[in-house]
Amino acid sequence: MTGLIIQYTLIFATVLCLVALGGMFSERSGVINLGLEGIMVIGALAGAITTALLTKFGLPVIINVALSTVAAILAGWLYSMLLGVACITFKADQTITGTALNIMSTALAVVIARMYTGTPSSQIQYEHSIFMLLKNFELSVFTIIMAILVVASFIFLFKTKFGMRLMACGEKPQAAASVGINVYLQRYIGVSISGILGGLGGFAYIVQSGNYWDFKNGVVGLGFLALAVMIFGQWKPVKIFLASLVFGFCQTIAFLYQGMFGIPQFVYKMLPYVVCMIVLAVTSKKSRAPKAEGIPYDKGQR
Repeated sequence: MTGLIIQYTLIFATVLCLVALGGMFSERSGVINLGLEGIMVIGALAGAITTALLTKFGLPVIINVALSTVAAILAGWLYSMLLGVACITFKADQTITGTALNIMSTALAVVIARMYTGTPSSQIQYEHSIFMLLKNFELSVFTIIMAILVVASFIFLFKTKFGMRLMACGEKPQAAASVGINVYLQRYIGVSISGILGGLGGFAYIVQSGNYWDFKNGVVGLGFLALAVMIFGQWKPVKIFLASLVFGFCQTIAFLYQGMFGIPQFVYKMLPYVVCMIVLAVTSKKSRAPKAEGIPYDKGQR
């Protein structure tokens, strides 16, 4: 059982960390991305359909996996651009826009999945052999990618001029603009990274579920948990990684022990979210979000 706990903790932690890092980049640039849940759904959908299609064409499995991952990343990025255009270019409310992306994503995924299957079912199914490779891929390569990204994100944000400029746009955008930094571009970059990592995280999540995924379930709230991981991690890569292990462990307990010890199943399913509320309530006073997050940038404002 200990081995399973470690295995599934890494699975959930990998997904949460990838998506939370994406949210961190967006908020560090000054844009609140509440649409991470929706981005995960769209990335997962693109990855699943690509996997299923390439299986029919008989491509080598490793090429299938690589192309499916690229498809998930591109889909996540494109979907995140809806947030970017609305909130950066047109200065729409970031909270409302992110919520709209979440609401739209599951409905859109169900419609596309039904169009793909040609039935009322919203399940995308892929071959068992593909699933097994994807699952092993998720346990090894995705986790390694996550670890590399944690280190790379830390170096990028705190040790490079580009990272400092990105963070300046989330703290004091007018001051950043006064020294020649393109605030709009930096914010688009932040949102783009969140879309790329969100799409990757969505695909990484569904491949451990079985040889199919029903998109009417979305990604069962993992995007919102990733936001909690980001906040608990204080918008810092290493702390986000540690926070993802905590929440990943809670997800694992809920997954492996549900129905045991005479405790109703729904109690276990609630566990990660109850822990999330407790942690955020305790740590909220010490949280220090980027000062300009959620505030549309206006060139004329000083």
